[in-house]
Order: sequence, then structure tokens, then C-alpha cells
Amino acid sequence: MTDDRSPAQKAYGDVAPALAGLGDRVLFGEVWERPGLSKYDRSLITVASLVALNRTNEPPGHVRRALDNGVTADKLTELVTHLALSGGWPTANSAIPVLRQALDEAGASTTIRTGDLG
Repeated sequence: MTDDRSPAQKAYGDVAPALAGLGDRVLFGEVWERPGLSKYDRSLITVASLVALNRTNEPPGHVRRALDNGVTADKLTELVTHLALSGGWPTANSAIPVLRQALDEAGASTTIRTGDLG
């Protein structure tokens, strides 16, 4: 038997069904489907916002969505590194374990390029 509930429905639909429904219809329906930005761009913006705002609950799901939308693990790691200077070192440092876990769960890996070592 397959569970075809949305991620929001699975995460909190039992406690807050109206919030999950709004997320499904408005956030991931109307907003994510608007033509002004690609899903790739929306994923980068969303993950960057979550990192900069030091949110730790939503990134795993949005990292998986970003990978599905073509954003590479390396690009996500670079995003966090870039935000260390504009969003704050502690914020970026706090995002690394969340990013690592989300990438591990998604089966994605990063590569260290020689020029990144200093």
C-alpha cells in the first residue's frame, strides 16, 4: 500500500490539517508553480532563506526538493559557505549538520575541489 499524502500531511496533517492543506494548495501549489522563477531558482532561494534565518526544521525537506529540482549537493554546500559571510558564521556553521543529514538521507554527496582547501 502506498502513502500518497503530501510531505506536509505526513509531517503534521494529523495535528494541523488546515495548515497542511494551505501549504499544499498555496505554498507548493500556487506559489511554487508560478512561472516567474524556475523550481531550481525557488529551491536555491528557499534553502538560502532557511539557512540565513537559522531554521532547522524545514531544511531537510527543502534540500531533498532542491536535489529533485536539479540543485547539486556541491551547490548547496557553496550556498552555505557563501552565507557564512553575509548571514553570519554561526548561522552557516549551524546549518552544516542539518545539510549533512539531509544530503545523507537523500543519498547525495559533495566533492571537495582542490581550490576550496585554502
